[in-house]
Amino acid sequence: MPYSLKNRNVLVTAGSRGLGAVVAQKFAAEGCNVAINYFSSKEAAEKIALDIQTQHNVKAITIQGDASIKGHCENIVQTTIRELGGLDVLVSNAGWTKITVFNDLEAMGDEDWDMCWSANVKGHLWLFKAALPSFRANPDGGVFLLTSSAAAVSATGSSLPYSVTKAAGLHLVKCLAQTQGNKVRVNAVLPGLLLTDWGMRFPQDKIDLYKAKTPLNSLPEVEDTADAYITLAKNSSMTGQAVQIDSGFVINY
Repeated sequence: MPYSLKNRNVLVTAGSRGLGAVVAQKFAAEGCNVAINYFSSKEAAEKIALDIQTQHNVKAITIQGDASIKGHCENIVQTTIRELGGLDVLVSNAGWTKITVFNDLEAMGDEDWDMCWSANVKGHLWLFKAALPSFRANPDGGVFLLTSSAAAVSATGSSLPYSVTKAAGLHLVKCLAQTQGNKVRVNAVLPGLLLTDWGMRFPQDKIDLYKAKTPLNSLPEVEDTADAYITLAKNSSMTGQAVQIDSGFVINY
């Protein structure tokens, strides 16, 4: 039967802006208490938390932390559990990249590659491991939703290291779903090019090219993408899956 979201406790990393902020708001609209992790956007995070509390009469907190650092990941989860009284759903939304020329092997050095691995693969694992005891202790289990990218399943994206590490993160989802028992569902959302503040950093010709390559001749919408997290959280029959919200972009790859 569907997993009810009413009164659940949800953590959204990188939840102060862009897609993460919309996801946080949508879980609150379902009656969830929400912890919003942010790295540097303190004011934005606090505004989202206040809006959530005012509009939906649920509890909302903010937690500063870098989701690419193991100790921070553990603290983010522990603070959520302490302040909200538990953790039922973790939206692992943080990631890192630079916009580079995709085929330029010199565009990102070893430190950049390491940062991609920490933010796009290891950070998700650290968060999952910190949350797993709570998931297993919950009567209804828990939900781990990872934000991947259309770049994970195509040789495209903001940078080659980003594409490679997003693909690795997607395989992590399958491995965790296969091995970590029936008390946790692990799924991924693969957004295409979203016109968030970050997405607007792409030059207009790249945005136009993306749109032209999609069967729908459009860019994916942030609202549509955020809805996928709610669907995956509720669906008790899905695990190890990747849901692409990309206007059909990856069909061409």
